[in-house]
Amino acid sequence: MRLATVEEFNTGAGWPVVALPGGGHASLEQIAVQLDLVGTDHFDLFLNMELALANLDAVRQHVDAWMKKFGEEAAQARGRKLGLESPNFLPPVQHPRSFRDFYAFEQHVKTCRAKRGLEMPPAWYEVPVFYFSNAGSLIGHEHPVCAPRGCAELDYELELGIVIGKGGRDIAEEDAWEHVAGFTIINDLSARDLQRKEMSVGLGPAKGKDFATAVGPYVATLDEFDGLIDEAGRVKLEMCARVNGKELSRGNSGTMHHPWPKLIAQASADAELFPGDLLGSGTVGTGCILELGPETTGGWLKPGDVVELEIEKLGVLRTPIVERPE
Repeated sequence: MRLATVEEFNTGAGWPVVALPGGGHASLEQIAVQLDLVGTDHFDLFLNMELALANLDAVRQHVDAWMKKFGEEAAQARGRKLGLESPNFLPPVQHPRSFRDFYAFEQHVKTCRAKRGLEMPPAWYEVPVFYFSNAGSLIGHEHPVCAPRGCAELDYELELGIVIGKGGRDIAEEDAWEHVAGFTIINDLSARDLQRKEMSVGLGPAKGKDFATAVGPYVATLDEFDGLIDEAGRVKLEMCARVNGKELSRGNSGTMHHPWPKLIAQASADAELFPGDLLGSGTVGTGCILELGPETTGGWLKPGDVVELEIEKLGVLRTPIVERPE
């Protein structure tokens, strides 16, 4: 099952939807209404993405029942009436309580540190480290982005993300998957010149990251990845990034040094995770201009460029780069 949040009738408000197998989308609220769930304990699950992600079994059962009752063709027709054939995507979870971005791919870390004349710190192999990014600046598929003020080195970062379904604290590695709703695509857009300056002080990243992070378009639920997750907890998905149609980056999410259960255990150690919280893998090897070198990619991102991040089974997350408003 693939879930998304789309803009409701150009109001800016979020509307949870499910992607239909043959294309198009259906509103979870409309599904609940047509199944006569109004006034029941389950109705609220269809109005709020965080509640839906925390109760995926119930949501899935009702969606399946709705499809059997109405059929896919009728479902698509209802979606068209609501304008869902070409929706305006928002982040799958608009306002998560937190967004932790990890640093889990050795190739990326080693290459970027080597460019600064730095060795790999031994602690990196022992502890999966992360930083808290700005959960209030998430944007959706096709949302335009401009470089922040003072930035001349705008970059993309190709990342896999997970969205928490069932919350928890001090989650054991062996229980980690019970707390995962599904996977999504993350473009951790980065102002490299701002980042370089602020991190020279020993803190950050901060203003080099918090202006915009693209997420989506979908959360694909965990059952979609049967057979793709190894015993350690690494999911093996092909990943690539294109700028203006030209492929610049390619990798596989299975090359993470630290597997997902370890990341979830670290994130939840002495801290509560909540439904909808977002965890990023960090950049896959070759997954940004900084790592590849602007001299080999045609330079940093500029107005008129279109960045496309594609991950197997998750689709394409597209981000147009535009001029900064006066």
